[in-house]
Amino acid sequence: MSLPLSLWLYRLATAALEPVAPLLLKRRASRGKEDADRLNERLARPTLARPAGPLVWLHGASVGESLSILPLVERLRAERPDATVLVSSGTVTSAELLARRLPDGVIHQYVPVDTPGGARRFIGHWRPDLAVFVESELWPNLLLAAKAAGTRLALVSAKLSDKSFDGWRARPFAAHLLFSGFDLILAQDARAAERFASLGGAVAGEADLKFGAAPLPVDEAELARLTAEFAGRAVLLAASTHPGEDEIVLDAFAALPVRPRLVIVPRHTERGPAIVEMARTRGLTASLRSADPAAPTAEVLVADTLGELGLWFRLADLALVAGSLVPGVGGHNPLEPARLSCPIVSGPHVENWLTAYAELSAVDGLALADAGVLGHRLAAALADPAPGKARAERAAAFVESRDAEARQGLARIIELVP
Repeated sequence: MSLPLSLWLYRLATAALEPVAPLLLKRRASRGKEDADRLNERLARPTLARPAGPLVWLHGASVGESLSILPLVERLRAERPDATVLVSSGTVTSAELLARRLPDGVIHQYVPVDTPGGARRFIGHWRPDLAVFVESELWPNLLLAAKAAGTRLALVSAKLSDKSFDGWRARPFAAHLLFSGFDLILAQDARAAERFASLGGAVAGEADLKFGAAPLPVDEAELARLTAEFAGRAVLLAASTHPGEDEIVLDAFAALPVRPRLVIVPRHTERGPAIVEMARTRGLTASLRSADPAAPTAEVLVADTLGELGLWFRLADLALVAGSLVPGVGGHNPLEPARLSCPIVSGPHVENWLTAYAELSAVDGLALADAGVLGHRLAAALADPAPGKARAERAAAFVESRDAEARQGLARIIELVP
């Protein structure tokens, strides 16, 4: 293949990097920026064998992209159980998240450093039948090696920042070679679609992988029982709390002029007893759901049970999507309560779901509050629930529309699996 000058120079520069890559990775590992036990993966020296049969490789750079891959993983597992799913990412944080969220049987690997030799080793070992790249994570050596090996290529939730778009426009021959090589491009929005088309990509439509998941499941019998038990009293939910957030929630709750039932779902269930103790030190009655699964009369119920967020979002009159009140977590998925028409309030620290929050805010589908005003915001929302319900309806309608688009996109991706 004859390469444009810019790609030839890129290949030359990355080839020169290969001999020193192990040292650079070790230095990054010493600063916590790499997983010291898995540096071989970054050097395209995998320790796992490739399973037999079709293999689909999905790549998301960091936490947000990795989270958006999960609905596609679920669809692939359901509709193509014969295919192995390989997920790669580039950051330690994303690897830790995926270790908790990926289903059994799905393989995770760190994406290799994009050198010509590393790309050849990675593609030669895994031999993916389909490679799916999310958003704008484009590594030329990996893309060219995959294309040369006959791998089908898809770019989904595709977007380009202004800086990236200007950079590719300055290298039109390289851009055309890379983007025209994709078998499927699904842009994140109309603006992104125009940009990829202008660079030589054949854009087949729009789809954002953050959307497309089914509503969270629920035990219908338990939902009916608790609906009857909680009748006549509002339910305030704090979903997926982290250390430092429970205290904020409990202080805000204790100061409410009229207290609803408070349900706290800790992100890590082993923290349940400590949260109960926090509540009791504030003069509140509290109980653990695991210890008393019947509906206790305590003011605070700590739901230290797994897989029940679908239940609580359906029961809640107002849900705080936690992971957002303190820095360092990055927020949790606001689309889950939105799908269930549950009114949402969130803190400001939502870096992992920034686009979803921005889009829901644009349709006035949620409320934001930092720790300083949380109590006031909760009191106002509970005293007059009508505005919150209206926001929830707008959020649900918006997510339903985007989910439909994304499901069509997921189907088109799955059609590429041989």
